[in-house]
Amino acid sequence: MGSGPGQSKAEANGRDQKGQAGILSRPLATKTRAKSSSRATKSKSGRRLPPKVKSGPEIPLLPMLVGGALVAVAIVLIIVSVVNNKPAPSPASVDSIPCDQLEHTDVHYHAALQIIYNGIPVTPFPGNVGRLSTCFYWLHSHAESPGVIHIESPKDRSFNLGNFFDIWATSLKTPEPLDRTHVSTFTLTADQKMVIYVDNGDGKGPQIYDGDPRAIVLKSHQVITIEITPPTVSPPPKFTFENGL
Repeated sequence: MGSGPGQSKAEANGRDQKGQAGILSRPLATKTRAKSSSRATKSKSGRRLPPKVKSGPEIPLLPMLVGGALVAVAIVLIIVSVVNNKPAPSPASVDSIPCDQLEHTDVHYHAALQIIYNGIPVTPFPGNVGRLSTCFYWLHSHAESPGVIHIESPKDRSFNLGNFFDIWATSLKTPEPLDRTHVSTFTLTADQKMVIYVDNGDGKGPQIYDGDPRAIVLKSHQVITIEITPPTVSPPPKFTFENGL
């Protein structure tokens, strides 16, 4: 049947509606799919599920903790090493006599000290006077040469018996007085007196010394004898220096 001028308005309107229905069918179908898709993203309770968020790679915690602990241990070990290797402070000088790390040979000689108490010779001083684990005082003693004062100094200066007693007291941390009524641990009583002999090795033999015992100047191969009497031992015992001294 044609579409000529003889067609009615009703037929023409019917054809227009069919054409419009064909045009509108596609968007309506798309909207229907969108609704069904929207329903699929909802949970059974009707609520919309939160969108999934992509996360980055997980950081392993255990290696980080182990590494931090190792760094802390290393720091502690470094601190301990620095503290342990720190050199100990040198002991204080005594009578302007320092304690040096090495023994000196610029000025090197030996003097001897004897102490006689009530007629009996006693050990005058220990064998480690003036010798510490870290240094040597210029005046010191050695156990292999009892009674001998070793004078080993980088300077040519005078030393006296009082200097040695002061170093004795400082290095061993014991009181070591020396005067007319005290000799180390000995204290004279009212009925005792002190007699001092000094033999300078000049052929004159032991000579009586009446002055302050601290002031006796030390000389090479000199023998100082301090007696606490009675009885008096006269002449005092002879002292023999070992070979090499």
